[in-house]
Formats: sequence, C-alpha cells, structure tokens
Amino acid sequence: MNYFSEAKTLLKENIREYGMYIALAVIMLVFAIQTDGLFLSSRNISNLLDSAGYIAVLAVGMTLVIVIRHIDLSVGFLAGFLGAVAAIFLTQMGVSVFITIPVILVFGALIGLVNGVLIAKVGIPAFVATLAGMLIFRGALLQVTERTGTIIVNDDGFNAIGNGFIPSLMEMNGLHLLTLLVGVVGILFYIYSEFSTRRDKMKYGFEVMSIGLFITKIVLISAIIAYITWLLAGYNGFSWTVIIMLGVVVIYHFLTTKTVLGRHIYAVGSNPEAAHLSGINVNKITYFVFGSMGMLAALSGILFTSRLQSATTTAGTLFELDAIAAAYVGGVSSAGGVGKVTGAIIGAIVMASLSSGMNLLGVGISYQYIIRGGVLAAAVIFDVMTRRKRG
Repeated sequence: MNYFSEAKTLLKENIREYGMYIALAVIMLVFAIQTDGLFLSSRNISNLLDSAGYIAVLAVGMTLVIVIRHIDLSVGFLAGFLGAVAAIFLTQMGVSVFITIPVILVFGALIGLVNGVLIAKVGIPAFVATLAGMLIFRGALLQVTERTGTIIVNDDGFNAIGNGFIPSLMEMNGLHLLTLLVGVVGILFYIYSEFSTRRDKMKYGFEVMSIGLFITKIVLISAIIAYITWLLAGYNGFSWTVIIMLGVVVIYHFLTTKTVLGRHIYAVGSNPEAAHLSGINVNKITYFVFGSMGMLAALSGILFTSRLQSATTTAGTLFELDAIAAAYVGGVSSAGGVGKVTGAIIGAIVMASLSSGMNLLGVGISYQYIIRGGVLAAAVIFDVMTRRKRG
C-alpha cells in the first residue's frame, strides 16, 4: 500500500478520532479568514483557552462517565457550589489557599462517590440520581450566597489560578522564554509517548502505520504544538489555567491508556455483563468514575471562581450541558466503551472556538445557541451513523 492510499485508509478507519481535529482546523481557518486574522491573535487564543479551561476539566470526567454508559447532570451546580464554599473558606473563615484547594477537591470526590453508590449499589438510574443532585446543589449554592449575592475573593494567590500566567525567566525577542521551554518539553514528551506506544504495539504483534506516515503525523502535531506555544509566548505565555488543564489531560490519558484501571473502565463501558463475568468489579469502577467526576467538578468550580474572582448565585449554570457537548463533540460514543480524554479537550476547544469566533463576528446570542446545538446534534448523528456502518 502506497503512502496516500494508507493515509486515506487510516483516515477512513479512524474518522471518529481524526474528524474532530479536522473540524477544529476548519473552524479556526474560517474564523481567521472572516476576522482578518484577529481570531488567531495571541491575545484571543490565550483568552479562548482560558475560557475553555473549566469546561475542559469537566469534559474529561464526563467522558469517563459516558464511557461507562452513565450521565452526570449534577456537576454544573456542584462546581458552582464548591466554588462558593472555597470563596467562603478564603474570605469569611480565613483559611489558607493551600488548605482550601485540597479540602474542596476532597469534598468533590466524596460527593461524587455518593452519586456512585446511589447508582451502583442502590440502583437508582444515573439520570435521576444526578438530576436530584443538580437540584440539591442549586439550592445549596443559593443558600450560601443568599446573604450577599456575590462573594468577592481578594486572595491574590487564589485569583492567580484563573487569571495569572507562569513566570517568565526572561524575554527573547518579546517571547516568553519559560513558555517556549514548556512547549519544547511538551513536544519531546509527545514524541516519546508516540514512539513508546508504537514500540509496544509492534512488540505484541499489533498492526502499526508505516514509518513514513508515522513520521508525518509526529511532525504535523509537533508543528501545531509549536505554533500554539509561539502564539502564547508572544502574549503572556501559558496561563495557570492552561497548565492545570494540560496536567489533567496528561494524568487521565496515562490512567486510561497505560493502567489496568483504565482498561477496566473501557471494558465496563463496552459490556458491563461480560466485564462482571470476567472478574471486574463493576461497582468499584462506577464508584471511581463518579468520585473522579466529583473531584474534577470541584476543580472546575475553583477555576471558575478564581477566573471571576468571586462566587455568584448563577455559577455553574449549564456547565454540565457544555461538558456533555464537549465530550460528544470530542468523539465519545453514546453506546459506551469509546472515547478519549484528549478528545474531550479538543471538544471543549471546538465549542469555545465557536463562541469566540461568533463573538468576534458579532453573531447574536440566540443564533450562537442554535449553531452550538446544531454542532452537538451533528456530532451525535455522526457517531450513530459510524456505528451503524461498522455494525
């Protein structure tokens, strides 16, 4: 098989995975042309990634929830409520930011674990259990903010999480040096990961793409990482929000692709009954996934509260729907067992890019909702048609 035939076959067989990257590239190209390059300016890309951060973190957890054939509607107001609790700790109780953040993350994990128990042990459908959670945390958020309406956070360390940038070692022709170094490390890590995965596949006799196509893929993705790094280095560099988002992706990508736990999660999603018969504790997997979802909801609440430098009565509104949309656009399957955390991040960036581009073009908010809804519907239709074709 020649180079182009192999590339065409590979794209066709992995259209679910590569389709979202193609869609993102097309969206960015269209908006760049329509805005005379303003969309791809350093400032706009930085703002776009920051605005996607708290939804991207939620989307990673939501991807795993959907992979095991469940849903979590409570995460939006859970994020808003825990963000408000963090604000109360910092402003009214005088708790250090270094204590507040771990405590809030533990709270989130415990609440998620309760959801997991209700679903796996008690047998309540995930939709109902988490819908109840949504209402409870909506009420709890109103309760803790009813006295002032808005809780202003003046802690510089906490607010830097959502608004600050990594320090610059020095400037090189107006570029942020530490950001450039982080980008280089990221590219080297990506190259090492790809070669390691290829070596493992060859070791166990799995089919791999030709070396020519493999090198092309590495060069193309490395160039994209380098370009985004260069854009951000020309502004203020990587924000702490982006660093946290990338950290979550790296941890969960490793967890889902390199560990036994990750394989068990996908086994449960593919066929829960077969997974149970093979010795996998389906209940424990459900506990872990929902506990993880709760922790990521807490992290999302911290990022959002930090970005606004305040907690409000409306925090968390529609977060869960944005996270679900990002997960589906990122390639997770409604049938379960399929989906990558890297795809969830791309899905979140796709949705953020749509919002950013339409705002720059002055598109009305009503049309923005319609267009974003259409993109989500198209993603799910594409998933269904792909599964039918393969079936």
